[in-house]
Amino acid sequence: MSDDPRSSNGTFATEMLFELKDVSATESPLDQDHGGPEPDQFSTVSAKPIGVRKPFKEVINVSMGDLHTSGLKPLSFVRQVLAACLYPQLVNSSRLPVDVRQRAQRLLGECVGGSIGSYTATAGIPEVVQRISEFITRRDGGVPSSPDNIYISPGSQWCLMNMLKVLVNSESSPRTGVLTPVPSHCTTTSSIVGLGGVIVPYYLTEENGWQLQVEELQRALDSAKGICNPVALYIINPGNPSGQVQSRKSMQEVIQFVRENRLFLLADEVYQDLVYGEHSEFISYKRVLAEMGPPHADTVELASFHSASKGFIGECGLRGGYVELVNLDPAVMKHIHTLFSTDSCAPVLGQMALDLMVNPPQPGDPSYPLDDMEREHIRKTLVHNVKRVSEVLNSLPGFCCQPVEGGAFAFPRLFLPPKAIQKAKEMGMQPDTFYCVRLLEEAGVLILPGCEYGQKEDTHHVRFCILNPQETMEEVLRRISCFHTQFMREVS
Repeated sequence: MSDDPRSSNGTFATEMLFELKDVSATESPLDQDHGGPEPDQFSTVSAKPIGVRKPFKEVINVSMGDLHTSGLKPLSFVRQVLAACLYPQLVNSSRLPVDVRQRAQRLLGECVGGSIGSYTATAGIPEVVQRISEFITRRDGGVPSSPDNIYISPGSQWCLMNMLKVLVNSESSPRTGVLTPVPSHCTTTSSIVGLGGVIVPYYLTEENGWQLQVEELQRALDSAKGICNPVALYIINPGNPSGQVQSRKSMQEVIQFVRENRLFLLADEVYQDLVYGEHSEFISYKRVLAEMGPPHADTVELASFHSASKGFIGECGLRGGYVELVNLDPAVMKHIHTLFSTDSCAPVLGQMALDLMVNPPQPGDPSYPLDDMEREHIRKTLVHNVKRVSEVLNSLPGFCCQPVEGGAFAFPRLFLPPKAIQKAKEMGMQPDTFYCVRLLEEAGVLILPGCEYGQKEDTHHVRFCILNPQETMEEVLRRISCFHTQFMREVS
């Protein structure tokens, strides 16, 4: 690997360390949110006169990690409970299952004045926060979780942004650095730069299934000497856009690394429910840390993030996420409480969505059979899509797709001929952007270029969402296959 690999905007990684870019230089308009970009802005790159005939009837947008936009249906139990909370008369309606009405009645009873229109406590509805704490304890095999350490927010990115505000000192000299994975969604990198921090990139190993190597973390840390003061390590597990799932051994190595180097650990775990690899299993950093025991378990500072936008629930628009904080100094916790209080409270519907995410119907509940069937349908659909993406793309010359073990995206590598790279250069585009524009114009498929997420120098990738109905995924793969074959023939 080169010591000066290119960043997502085409500049060298060493420039990211030496020179503070303004936000517009690192934040692409293609990717304004955690899950993906505004597709309309991407389509303007290839604006054509209205009325130009295309060989497709509609554009298929697989650029965003939005379960419901893609066509997969919301979970009935979630929507029924939320409907009854919005319109309480439904609580007495026999048209809804009894457990739906009971859940809605309980949630309304926990709202001030019995209404979702009321403010809540800064950290969230206390009873909901308590149930999130209980969920974490169950998930982590009995590792204790305190509701005092949990804050509900308008999405996990809001939590992460506030934690970065605590960690990044814009007036310090040298400037504050945050070790950040490449590839990575650029919302976080934009936040770091916008706060006056410095991105210290570490590169996931593509040829090893995008796994994280602690030796690479050390290389990245060493590269920051004399340039910035690294204070935190940001991890995405399962990966976005890379789709890897970390092993327990890898996580233990990371925890050892952050302890030795006195780094704060930021664990983005929003895709924890979406794991497909046959031998893959999601384990939280909180659990691994606790099971390592002292001195790690009681000294490593950790913030872990989760969201109602991802997983089977997929309620992106309701804006509900949370952060759990581990081993923070009481004075810092007090400051965080003050910081989180500036926006009153998270949207109440988002808080309720989190409650429904961590407490789904159980066997014996009236809603369980339907809920279980709907979740199993989504799971089988995604497993099918992962398999088909790998089969189809790896059969095409010029594509190489690592196994997608988890998350919402595939991030295959493109091996583009010199002629394609030259054409892109003539048009003032990165090569993978050129490919994506051509795919959009000629096949009507909207995907995103890897240069928006960071990649090694002279490598090219594309990112697209796999959270789609099977028929949509098959049509996307058919269009990509037809376009790619013709494109490679043209530029070879």
